[in-house]
Amino acid sequence: RAVEAPDQLCVKRQPQCMASLEAFNPSVPGIDAFEDDADATTQKDLIHIRVQQRNGRKCITTVQGLSEQLDLKKIIKAVKKAHCCNGTIVEDEEMGQVLQFQGDQRDAVMSFLVDNSICEKGKIKKHGHG
Repeated sequence: RAVEAPDQLCVKRQPQCMASLEAFNPSVPGIDAFEDDADATTQKDLIHIRVQQRNGRKCITTVQGLSEQLDLKKIIKAVKKAHCCNGTIVEDEEMGQVLQFQGDQRDAVMSFLVDNSICEKGKIKKHGHG
C-alpha cells in the first residue's frame, strides 16, 4: 500500500461540474448582477403575505410591509371578525410590525386589502403555493 504525503491529503479540489461566478457577471462594467437598486426599492414597496408551518397541520399567515400610517389594530379586528380567526401584531426588529393570523388566510387577507382600497393588487406579493 502506498501512503500519500500529508501535503497531498490537505489539497482541496474544486468540483469540476460547477462553473465559475465570473461567467455570470454582466459584460457591462459597473453593474453588479446580484445587486439591483431599482429592484430593491420595488421589493420594499410590496406587501408580503406568507404562510408559515407550525406543528402538524397548524400554520400561521404573516403580513409585512404595510404602511406605518395605517391603523393595524383596526385591520386585525376586521379580518378576525370577517374570517373567524385570531390575529395579533408582532414587533420585529428588521421588518417592523408584522400581522399574524391563525391558519392559511393568504387569500382572505389579500382580498380584504384590495376590497378596502388599502393597496393595489399589483403591490401584494403572495408567497407559497395554492
